[in-house]
Amino acid sequence: MQTPYSAAGGPSVGPSVGNTASHAAWFESALLPQGWARKVRIVWSDGRIMRIHCDAEAAPGDERHAVALPGMPNLHSHAFQYAMAGLTERRGPTDDSFWTWRELMYRFNERLQPADLEAVTAQAYVEMLEAGYTRVGEFHYLHHASDGSRYANLAEHIERTAAAAAATGMGITLLPVFYAHSDFGALPPVPGQRRFVSSLEEYARLLEAARKAAGVLPGGIAGVAPHSLRAVSPAQLEAVIALAGPAPVHIHIAEQTAEVDACLAWSGQRPVQWLLDHASVDSSWCLVHATHMTMEETERMAATGAVAGLCPMTEANLGDGFFPTRQYLAARGAFGIGTDSNIRVDAAEELRLLEYAQRLQHRSRNVLAGEADRSTGRRLFEAAVAGGSQALTGTRTALEPGAPADIVTLDITHPALMQRTGDALLDSWIFVAGRSAIDCVWRHGKKVVTAGRHPLHTEIATRYHSTLQRLLE
Repeated sequence: MQTPYSAAGGPSVGPSVGNTASHAAWFESALLPQGWARKVRIVWSDGRIMRIHCDAEAAPGDERHAVALPGMPNLHSHAFQYAMAGLTERRGPTDDSFWTWRELMYRFNERLQPADLEAVTAQAYVEMLEAGYTRVGEFHYLHHASDGSRYANLAEHIERTAAAAAATGMGITLLPVFYAHSDFGALPPVPGQRRFVSSLEEYARLLEAARKAAGVLPGGIAGVAPHSLRAVSPAQLEAVIALAGPAPVHIHIAEQTAEVDACLAWSGQRPVQWLLDHASVDSSWCLVHATHMTMEETERMAATGAVAGLCPMTEANLGDGFFPTRQYLAARGAFGIGTDSNIRVDAAEELRLLEYAQRLQHRSRNVLAGEADRSTGRRLFEAAVAGGSQALTGTRTALEPGAPADIVTLDITHPALMQRTGDALLDSWIFVAGRSAIDCVWRHGKKVVTAGRHPLHTEIATRYHSTLQRLLE
């Protein structure tokens, strides 16, 4: 592993997230790195866990809860697309695909103004926190005005995204996207992409603004995101990677068969094959989707230590295909989950669909458990927490001293969780209850969800409703 990423220090933005006073909560059980523990007391200060005591009694003033889990990272989000979820489910005159969906997305995003982006993003982040996500990787490519002209502040949308994270308390890894071309061979961008396109000089300025915006947020990080091999030339890819330093590098790759065919026609190689041959892919990288790989590509990708960014609900919604999850995990590959288009925001459902896709493909059950008598839910959950945190922060965090105090509790009075303990809680949450079983969420030591609700739930939803009234009139 590389040295953990860090952001420059600075004053907090929005509501206070943690302080130097210590806080503690007591849990009947908690999932720690070594496994389930009973009667766990967690003490934190300044947003980070200081001490964990097992087989301990609660102290006066401690909050008491039933089950504690580490927060789930959401490694891939396009927050603005939350506002169009459900509006593309009408068949067009030709076969629907990712490419026809993309044209609808282009038309929708032309209506978004900076204040709209902030309102939609804040609503998406409230939904994420209420679903048990505690950090998001915002793969942000909506940079410019509707006609492609530059805002007076080039980083207007990046700062609006950071403001939404500050207001909601969501941890964030800002991933400003470099986008230059419409397809392989450096073809010129199409009109629908004019809001995305930047020169390398502009991109360097956007990245610097993202680092500044992230630096004043608790645990904020900024990485780089060449959009895809079809949207950047080889020389541009090299230049963008050079800007990253030790920070994360995220890229869309091999999501669609048409993309694979176009890459073969351009280079004679498949997308993942070309990337692994031409870039120094390592554990700081996240390859988003990577749906269509040969067995050789799958094993090579796993060996790099890079994280596969899987977004099962979006990939299903767009008809992308099946990621070779069973083979990839057998090769010891790392993965995390993302909400991508935010068609639904539910960490448990992403994991459930990841397993169910493999069951349908292989006509078997508990495909991803890995070995006999192992909980499928626990394996998926722990792998997604580890891979997601690696992709977004460069570390593999858990409930342990020194880690962020990102804690999620489950409501054991939920009918699906009654009389469950240990791994059965994870299995029942992931495969039955879903987000309705999330009780409380702490992010960086601050409680941001209580009894399943964010304190600004109604206020942010009201603003979002007003935004939609204007966008969809």
